[in-house]
Order: sequence, then structure tokens, then C-alpha cells
Amino acid sequence: MRLQIDSRTVGEVLVVKCSGRIVAGNETQALHDHVKMAVRETPDIVLQLGEVGFIDSSGLGTLVRLMTHTRSSGGDLKLCAIPENILKTLRMTNLHTIFDAYPSEGEAITASYQRRRSKESTTVHSARKIVCFDKSADVLAYARELLRQAGYNVLSTSMWPDAQILIRATHPDLIIIGPRTVRGDESTTESLKRIAPAVPVLVLDEDFSTGDAGEAGTFLLEKIRHLVPAV
Repeated sequence: MRLQIDSRTVGEVLVVKCSGRIVAGNETQALHDHVKMAVRETPDIVLQLGEVGFIDSSGLGTLVRLMTHTRSSGGDLKLCAIPENILKTLRMTNLHTIFDAYPSEGEAITASYQRRRSKESTTVHSARKIVCFDKSADVLAYARELLRQAGYNVLSTSMWPDAQILIRATHPDLIIIGPRTVRGDESTTESLKRIAPAVPVLVLDEDFSTGDAGEAGTFLLEKIRHLVPAV
């Protein structure tokens, strides 16, 4: 089976899911090029290997090169959901000692944010952190840049499971969610009361995505500054 690569961002971490075989030739080259290009904007990478059936020596060499490249770029490469046969290969070659590996995506993503938090703690200034969750990529893109320009550290996702990981991993000062976001019989706001009871939640207005962008943005910033003033 040819290697298939599927990526998604979880805030400031890129999850790269691989399916198939990581072997010499087009497969290793495709993975190398994909991650190396992504590192320019998102240096923290989680490589999900749960559906990889086989990896050869060239494939292992590619993982080592990518790990070295991400770390030299100020980020890191973490592996997760490694199949038993590949984990056995890593142990046989002793390469398991150089990779950070985790059983699940959530644990790997959380570890990435712990590393980032440790790095941020050495700096004097740390912006207020906001997690944004909405199903619209366009709404997220606008809100993310609007708030970053206002001095906030913004992490966004359009997937509810990823939003939960972000909230637990980053301990935000504020959570923003889109209107009409419901999980089964329980509203998202009710779910958030269980996940992060002490964190304020701001629900975007119904017309945020369709009204005047300038007015909507100004009104949103006023609400946020009232809840969590920028540092």
C-alpha cells in the first residue's frame, strides 16, 4: 500500500497521520518534503504511525532526519500510536532511545505543549492564552489573526476532540466557541464546565460570520478585554 499522508493542525502543533508503507523511494521523499515544508510554519510535529504496516531502513533514516530538522528549527518531532512491529524494529535498532514516543495522539500533543510551556516560562513576557473552537475554518482564521494582533496568544481548531486536548494541555485564560456548537444532547458550554470549570467561556454572536467584519471584530475585542485584558 502506497504511503498516504493526512495532516491537521491542533493549535500550534501539526499532526501528520501516515497510512501504508514508509519505504525507500517516493514514499520517504513525500514524507520528508511534507514535514520539512510544514516545519517552516509549525515546528512542533506529531507523527501518527498507527496505520503504517512496514518501514525499511530508508524510512527509519527519514524519521531521524526529520527529528533532527525539527529540533534544529526550534521545534520537535514526536511519534505516537506506533504499531507493535515497528516498535519492535525501533527497539532492535536502539532508535527508540532517541525518539519521544507516546501511545496516543492526545498524549503526544499534550507533551508538545508541555515542552512549549517550559520554553515560554523562561521568557519575561507571556501573552494571555485563548483557545478558539468553531466549525468554520474562515471564522477561525479571522478570529485568530484579529486576537493575535491585539496581543493574545491564540490556539484554534475546528474539531471538538482536538479542542478538548488543547484546553487540557494549555490551561487557557479564555475559551471562545462558535454559536450552535452542540455535542449530542449536551451543549459545548455544558461540556466545558466539566473540562475547565474555572475558565470563562465566550460564545460568538450568531451573526459574527455574516455581519460587518470590522464591527464584529471590535465588539468581540471589547468583550474579551473585559474578561481577560491583554498583558
